[in-house]
Formats: sequence, structure tokens, C-alpha cells
Amino acid sequence: MDKADVVIVGAGHGGAQAAIALRQAGHEDSILILGREPEIPYERPPLSKEYFAGDKPFERILIRPEKFWQDKNVDVRTSANVTEVDWMGHEVVLGDGSRIGYRKLVWAGGGAPRRLSCPGADGEGMHTVRTRANVDQLRAEIDAGAKRAVVVGGGYIGLEAAAVLRKFDCEVTLLEALPRVLNRVAGEAISSFYEAEHRAHGVDVRTETGLERIELEDGKVKAVILADGEALPCDIVIVGIGIVPSVGPLIAAGASGTNGVDVDEFCRTTLDDIYAIGDCAAHANTFADNAVIRLESVQNANDQATTAAKAIMGDKQPYAAFPWFWSNQYDLKLQTAGLSLEHDATVVRGNPADRKFSVIYLKEGRVIALDCVNSIKDYVQGRKLIETQATPDPEQLANIDVPLKELL
Repeated sequence: MDKADVVIVGAGHGGAQAAIALRQAGHEDSILILGREPEIPYERPPLSKEYFAGDKPFERILIRPEKFWQDKNVDVRTSANVTEVDWMGHEVVLGDGSRIGYRKLVWAGGGAPRRLSCPGADGEGMHTVRTRANVDQLRAEIDAGAKRAVVVGGGYIGLEAAAVLRKFDCEVTLLEALPRVLNRVAGEAISSFYEAEHRAHGVDVRTETGLERIELEDGKVKAVILADGEALPCDIVIVGIGIVPSVGPLIAAGASGTNGVDVDEFCRTTLDDIYAIGDCAAHANTFADNAVIRLESVQNANDQATTAAKAIMGDKQPYAAFPWFWSNQYDLKLQTAGLSLEHDATVVRGNPADRKFSVIYLKEGRVIALDCVNSIKDYVQGRKLIETQATPDPEQLANIDVPLKELL
């Protein structure tokens, strides 16, 4: 049996940052990162944007170059899939049956793309955008002549992928089952704006649209058949309908959790000496009025990694990091501050027709979140309104001549 003082399962943002934070905190013993993919840790957001578009080579999206891990004496093992956790014996079991011992375990397993369950969903030409291999295969098919695409899912991944597909002059139809795109994460003003933008760029955006099956020909995608019977001929289908948290071995070992795995304010699971961070970690979030949620963001993964690393080193500091997100589509930069969950009012600041505006979300008069489109100043200044739980006059919030910092 192999062993390491700290074993980190997952080589995404959270796993990489956990190792970095441990070294920064003075951890001198062995650290082992186990990653499912054949690559060393790399950034995920560019997969649906710059890397997919060809604007960034893979080397430029590495979280750190290989030499960094060597210099920090961090062992990174690729193509290593953990299938079982023996928490009483302090061991993890890999797919090949080998066992690795640990003193502390950090689970940064992320999630697997949610798949369609309809007939034909396993055909050639069906794609997700979660790994480098996913995007490389997608690009190869486009480069080989695939020009008709259907994108299933109107969240950030689906919209970002649609924008890149249009850059490649693909015919794109985007299907969203809910009444509007970004339905779960943004207000109606943002949804309407992005639907209009994508349509202006030639994307056929269809909301409240379900699909029945994928029609195949010789095992390859031929068309998407909608619930009403309409056939959409296509060469490729991209599915962006969320993720399933990769926590099976932890739950099987007895960890608490229903939507992911439950962690406390120090990112500890209910199993001794096991921490969980990132997309798969369900935690009580200060900026969601302590509701237990999962946050799928780089910010959350990195900050929870630092929280766990400090706790392992005996410096327990409760996780209370400010949540933020971003999305790049066409020439639009959307920056989100805070969490708009359960907002009861919105204020639109600026004119969406100018392609520069912000939507401010309120709950019982408090500013709880902002969505800023090409409005960096609002994003920077608006964060303070959220952090201080400010209750400014909505008319002042809407007045673009009044800087947000003056409303603190």
C-alpha cells in the first residue's frame, strides 16, 4: 500500500488550490493529488470559452506548470480514479484495486455532466463540455465538417458554447425546457437580454421546449426529435444541463449528504479526517442566509480549499468567502456578485439596449446580488453594498449618475 500525509481526490481548481494552500501554510509532509484525467491540474472555465474557441492553447490554461508541482514536492498522479473510501482504515481504493493510505483526506471530486436519458443519447456526436478530452473531440468533429449543432440547456455552459459555435459559423439551435434561459441563476432582465443577444447572432433560441429522443443513423447523431414531433437535423449535440456531484464513494462510506456531501464551516464531512470542497460540497452559506447549498464556481472551490488547508494545519477559520462568478459570451462580460437566491425585488441600472447595464437584486430591502453586463465599475462598487447589507433607495440604485459607492 502507498500512502501520503494528505491525499487530495480531484485535480481541478479545488484540489490544486488545496495543495498550494497547504504548502503556503507551512505543511512539509507528503501531499498526493489523485486526478481522474490524464492531465495535470488545469482551468475549467476556458473549456467552454477560450480553449474551445482556439484562443488559448492548453499550456496557457494549466493552473501551474508541471515544474511547479515538482518544486513544491506535490505528487500529482493522473488517470487515477478513486472508487472506494475506507474511512476507518484511512485508505482510498483506486479503480485498479490499489490502496493509498492517508492521515487527512480532501475530497475535491467535482461532478460529472448530467446526461440525457432519452433514446439515442449515447450516440456518436453527443457531447458535454467538462474536460479537455470533451472539447478536443468536439473541435475535431467541427474541424471535420460538422456545421449543424443543437445545444440542450440554457445555462452558462450552453450559452457560452453556443457563442463559440457561432464563431465557427455553425447553425445553432438552443433548447431550454424552462420559460427562459438562465432561469435558475438570474432575473428576467438578464434572461431577456441574453436571449435577444443570441438571436441577434443567429442562434435559434427556443424556451419551454422539450425533446423526445435523438435520432441516429449508423450510430451517429442525425436529428433531435422534439416533444411536439419536430425534427431538428444536426451533426452534433452539446448537452449542458448541470452536473451530478461526484461523491459516490463518500456517501457509500457513510458520509452525510443528499445533494453532494455535507460539510461544516471548516469544510469537514461527517467522516473523521475527511474534508470536501468545491462543486460537490453542500454548505451553509452566509450570503444565502445560511441556506445549505452547493456553489459551482472557481471562487468557491479555491476559497473552500484554503479553508480546509488551514483547518488541517490547526488554523480553523470558518468559510465565509464572498461569492462571485463570470461569463464571457461574444463581446459581453457578465460579472455576478453575491447570490440572488430568493430575491423579492430587482432594480435595472442602465439601459440593456446600450449593452452596458446592471441588475441589482434585493431581499427585504437589502442588496444581496448584482449581475453586471459590461459594467465593471458597478461590479466593483456593488460588492460593498452586499457585504455591508446596505438598504439604499431603489430610485438611487437605478440612477446611473449616482455611483454605487455613494450609497454605502
